[in-house]
Order: sequence, then C-alpha cells, then structure tokens
Amino acid sequence: MHGYFNRILTINLSDQTFVIEPVDDEILAECSGGKGLATRLLLDRNAPGVDPLSPDNHLIVATGPFCGGRLWGGSRFGVYTKSPLTGFYAESYSGGKVPEAIDSAGFDAIIVSGKADKPTVLAITPDNVIFHDAGDVWGMETFQAEEEVVKRFNPNVEGYRKPGAITIGPAGENLVRFAIIANDKWRCAGRAGVGAVLGSKLVKAMVFQGDRKREYANPEGVAQYARDFSAKNMDNPGVKAYKKMGTTMMVSLMNNVGAFPAKYWSQGSCDHVEKINGETYHAEHEIKPHACAKCFMACGRLARITKGRHKDLKLEGPEYETIYSFGGICMIEEMEEVAYLNDLCDRLGMDTITAGNLCGLAMEAKARGLIDYDIDYGNADQVAELITKISARADVGNILADGIKQTAAHWQLEDLAIHVKGMEPAGYDPRKLKGMGLTFGTSPRGACHLRTTFYKPELAGMIPPEQIEGKAEMLIDYEDRLNIFDTLVLCRFYRDLYTWEELQQALSVVTGEEASKEQLRKRAAYITNMTRQFNIREGLTPQDDKLPKRLHKESLPEGGSLSEAEMELLLSDYYRLRGWDSQGVPA
Repeated sequence: MHGYFNRILTINLSDQTFVIEPVDDEILAECSGGKGLATRLLLDRNAPGVDPLSPDNHLIVATGPFCGGRLWGGSRFGVYTKSPLTGFYAESYSGGKVPEAIDSAGFDAIIVSGKADKPTVLAITPDNVIFHDAGDVWGMETFQAEEEVVKRFNPNVEGYRKPGAITIGPAGENLVRFAIIANDKWRCAGRAGVGAVLGSKLVKAMVFQGDRKREYANPEGVAQYARDFSAKNMDNPGVKAYKKMGTTMMVSLMNNVGAFPAKYWSQGSCDHVEKINGETYHAEHEIKPHACAKCFMACGRLARITKGRHKDLKLEGPEYETIYSFGGICMIEEMEEVAYLNDLCDRLGMDTITAGNLCGLAMEAKARGLIDYDIDYGNADQVAELITKISARADVGNILADGIKQTAAHWQLEDLAIHVKGMEPAGYDPRKLKGMGLTFGTSPRGACHLRTTFYKPELAGMIPPEQIEGKAEMLIDYEDRLNIFDTLVLCRFYRDLYTWEELQQALSVVTGEEASKEQLRKRAAYITNMTRQFNIREGLTPQDDKLPKRLHKESLPEGGSLSEAEMELLLSDYYRLRGWDSQGVPA
C-alpha cells in the first residue's frame, strides 16, 4: 500500500533473533499505521493480564506515513505497550529529528519482545539487527548516553541517512514506573512509563540508520500539497503564537481563567504567576524558537538561563506542563529553578508531570500533618533531592518510584491523591474546564489531555466550559480526528491546520486512498474501540473512568466545580455516542 513500508520488524531479545514480516494491505486499510497498527499488534501478541515489566510485554515503536518526506508535522514516532504505571494501555509520542532516522530503517512497526541477558544496545538497519553489549553506557544519563551510543554503535553504512537513537536514563534502568524514552536530547516519549518497559528488557538504547523512503501514490501531488500547505498556514495566528512563545504562553492564559492547578490541586491560580509565565521567561533569559524536522511552527524553546544559581544552564523548555507541575503544583516561584528541575528529570529520564505531582502530593500531605517527610511548598532543593532519590529508588524514593496510586496506598492518602487510572492529569483543572474532566476520565492511558486537547474549544469559546449537554458529541469529533493524527503520527500542534478535509487530501496524495470524512471517523472509532477492548481485557471497569472524589468535593477558590452528577452525565453521553453499553463496553 502506498505510503507504507508493508514491513514489521520483530526483535526477540531473549535469544537475540529478529524476523521481518510483511503487513497485509487489508490491515493497513483497516487501521492505518501508528496507533492503529500498534494497537492491533498489542491485542494480537500480548497475553491478557501480562505483567508490564515482564519479558512477555511487547513494546512497539512506530512512525507514520507522513514521516521522512515533505509533509509538515510528521517527524514523530509513537511508543505503544502495556503501562507499568497504570496497568492499562500505554501510548507516548516524541518528535525531533530522530524520527526520520527511525523511518529510514523502513518498518511500519518495530516490536521488541523478551528480555536480554545483559544490558544491550540495538542497532537497527533495513535488513539487520545487531545486539551490542551496552557495557559502561548502562548507568549514563540520557544526554551522554544518546551521544555515546550513536558514536559507538551506529551502523555507519555508506549511503545511509544520518543515524539517530532513542535511549533511557537511570530512572528507566531502575524501573521507575514513569520513566521516559529520550531522543534529540530534550525530546521524549514521556508519559505512562514506556522507559521502564525498555529498562525491564535491559535495553539501554536503540540506534537506527537506513536508506528506505516511502513510496507515495502521487509524488508530485505530495510536493505540491506541502508547498500549498506551508503557503497557506505559515502566517496563521496560532502558528505565530507557538513560534513566539511556545507552550509557555499557556501559563498566563490558564491562570487568568482560574484553571491553572496550583498548590497540589487546591487552587486554580497562583500569585507568583508573573515569575513563571512565558512573558517573563522570554524577557529574562535567552530563548530561541526550535523546531522538529519538517516543521514551520518551531514551538520548542531553546534556552540559556541568564541569572541565578543555574546561570548558563542550556535546555529546550520548559514546556507548559512542566511549569504547571513544578511552578504550580509544587509552588516553585523562580523560573530558573523550574528549568533546573526540568533538566534534572530529562537527564535522569523521568516524566515531569508525574514527578511534579508526586512531590506536590508529599508537600500537601506534610502540610496537613499526614506524613513525616521534610518537603515544603516552594523548596526546589527538596524537590531535586526527592527526584534524585526516586530515580535511584533510594529511601522514600523507592515508594514514589512506583507511581501515585501505589504511593497513595502506602501513605494512606487515597482521598488526597489526584489521578485517573494511576496517572495524574495535565495542567487543566476540570472544575473550570468540564470537558477536560471527560477527557481525563475516558483517555485510555490515564488522565491525559492529548487524546482530545479539548481545552482548546473550551478556551476559544466554541463551547462554554461549564456546559454539560452536547459536550460529549463535540469532544468525540476532536478525539476521532486526533486518533487519525496518531495513526499518521502527526504533531498535535497542527490540529487547527489538518482539518478533516486536509487529512482527506493529504491521505489521497500519500496513500492513494480516497476516504470520506465518515470513513475516517469510522476508522478512528474502530481504533478507540480496540484500545478500550485492550483495557477491558486488562481489568478496566467503569469506575476507572471516573475522577477522584476530591475534585468533586472541593470547589476552586477562584470559582469552579464539577459535581459527580455532571461527570456521570458526561460519561453516559460519551458511552452512548460511542455505541458502548452502560458499562462502557463496545458493542
């Protein structure tokens, strides 16, 4: 099928073998690549109830049909597995330039199974997999490890594209259940603990190099589409805003509407917002826009800290979610300290949203006299110390390394902890943005904002944030379209540019498929149902779609609440419109 490689690579670490298999066009037509193909493979190859950290849990890396070519926003890869953090479906995405190296190996999906008998680096080319002894690379932080594995283990074949690598840090090696997979230094597949799955298999890194290119149905049409797309969208106000401020622009916006989670979910705003917002960050430090391959949005913030004790620290970021988790949840008042904590998490290889929320939970529990641990709101040194302990699984860090659900149970903080399915929400308080409550509840990987990004229509006035009736219908339209994004592995920030109509045109020139909007929506619903079936097989119940009771019992001081009855209405509408029964089971 045009636009795909029609090949799957399956690597068995236990006996150091690999198999290259063809992919039928029927499967690609039914579920496309990326998330659709990977979910189908997980359902087929993972045994029900498998331990996420066992050799039998498969981890799948996939690029999409827009990667490696001229189409904008397609330099992305996805990682799919069973989450060690939640026990349910895991999907995590990353951009940068490495996705094009992954794509050049020429596989629609790369499946990693089994477990190596010693720390290993995999070198992958179009026709071969070499199993290298990781040696002294095991134990390195992510930045150094990525540099070393590319230098030592890249296949270095003449005529191949530039190599690239994905790697884990000490957190992944130590099976921290929210460990990331890193690439391009500052990019990462960050949520749901995909890095811990690689660590459980004793894989430190995967290096990719090749010369494969996707064959388009209409090569000239692809080139013309790319030219027209950039000409039409480069001056888009949203594009300009991302290039100017990146996601840091969300800090002031969310604080102003009272939906910026602060002081561990007890507030919707914070008084020190002027110190940690995007305007101040850009005014006080050296910031340059930074883009992934094939991107004109350049949302990344390539930064040099120019003052304070972390002066001259260089990083890409922080993103909004990191600012929310450390600057809001933990009440850190200096942006340079937030940047430092961001850098620390990146080097150790752990998710900043979960790390910040775990520290915030400890702060709130200590403030209420529920635990005896020395950590206070606003203290960056204590946060850094705890993050380091988590990464090493040292002392109290060994408890928090298992995630918020297990931590809350250990400390008897179930009534205080904020999570859905064992994963913390992103920085959009559902008591103010009620559609985000439904998003957090129904997301298959836990309290994720990216499955719908429904804060966008609520903030833009497309639907009132407090409205309940009719909200599920609009949310499903967003979710379906973004499901197609994830089968193509497209960047979320192109969501306003790739409308349904644009997706139809792009698919036509890439794959030759003349799909209607209704056909694409049916495919998206099929993929949603597959992920739901996966989770039900792993023990999901309707209770797992509900928000923590604390968010229903406590209103925001700035105004804003979401009752259990309202959440039940949102969920029942969603189930009905999805064609699921009252227990959330697909027909």
